[in-house]
Amino acid sequence: MRVLPSLKAVLRRTALTTVLAAALAGAPGLAFAQCGGNFQDFIRGLKDEAVAAGYPIATVNGFFDGVAQDPKVLRADRAQGVFQKPFIEFSRHLISQDRLNRGQRKAQEFDNIFGRIEATYGIDRSVLLAFWAFETDYGAFQGDFNTRNALVTLAHDCRRPDLFRPQIFSALELYRQGDFEPNGTTGAWAGEIGMVQMLPGDILAHGVDADGDGHVTLKTSAADALMSGARMLSHLGWRPNEPWLQEVTLPAGMDVSRSGPAYEAPISEWSAMGVAPRRGGFAMKDTKASLLLPQGHKGPAFLAYPNFDVYFEWNQSFTYVLTAAYFATRLAGADVYDAGSPDAGLSGEQMKTLQRRLQARGHDVGAVDGILGANTRLAVQKEQMRLGLPADAWPTVALLNAL
Repeated sequence: MRVLPSLKAVLRRTALTTVLAAALAGAPGLAFAQCGGNFQDFIRGLKDEAVAAGYPIATVNGFFDGVAQDPKVLRADRAQGVFQKPFIEFSRHLISQDRLNRGQRKAQEFDNIFGRIEATYGIDRSVLLAFWAFETDYGAFQGDFNTRNALVTLAHDCRRPDLFRPQIFSALELYRQGDFEPNGTTGAWAGEIGMVQMLPGDILAHGVDADGDGHVTLKTSAADALMSGARMLSHLGWRPNEPWLQEVTLPAGMDVSRSGPAYEAPISEWSAMGVAPRRGGFAMKDTKASLLLPQGHKGPAFLAYPNFDVYFEWNQSFTYVLTAAYFATRLAGADVYDAGSPDAGLSGEQMKTLQRRLQARGHDVGAVDGILGANTRLAVQKEQMRLGLPADAWPTVALLNAL
């Protein structure tokens, strides 16, 4: 079973800024169309801005003709409970032998394009294969939401207009270029398009015509989709020909207070503490890495190399990011991780109770949503240190009771 392909769009830190968005922001005397209010008034405001930015009225009318709000988009936006699952359950939910086998077949089928990606950007094919698998199940499920309507609906909704509103104008520019059909282009509910699910602004900035047909077609051309995804990862900071994640083992009784994405140490320091690769040697010895314990010191353990940080530019869910990075290592030949025997986690309601108790102690955990996000993990780790518990950032019933 796949993840909804557009979950990452909502969790992205920001949409990439395009030349078009900058032009709109700088247009003299141009009023910014507000979110909310009457929908038709909102559309008229968008049209006025597009015309003021230099688009012919016929192009603007053609793009917005038939536009409509999509209540299914808003329902999908508010129903993202999949990320409440812990890493072991979540990764087993997404990764199957069938998905691995198909990934290996895709690697052979598109060996030429992956070879070009590795030569041009230094990004291992396994990384792109993992994104391709999780976003659209290798292109099989790209979403059936009308992209223009989804973007307009989310921009009109006042939760994140700054993220989605610029994407409307990026889609308009793709339409002007002949690479977007307003009433026919479909994708994920958050406006992403194609096999690796890219927003219109990202397509404008990083789209590559890898198959040479004169168009960037991410829905039907695997070559275009994979090369475009690679170019985007490179732009986000991927370090060529370097690893991203490696499973490790911990010595008994190790101080785990320095675990977590926020702390980096040289490989020599981790080695001196007794951290060791589960198989072979360290993937990279002359760099810093972070120790990740997604379900505490009794569960799986990984060292995350600098490239792992790039995953958070694609998606901000720790569980999703770690699963995607781990799946890429599996596609590259790594063993199934050692699940260990982690302490039982908290239910959604218990997590909310924990978050409220952490807030009462002055910790910023963000929204009380029952999701173990970065702020909640950090607060848990601080309280574990204060209470003399293993500070692995994994919340347990014992911690909940202690608070």
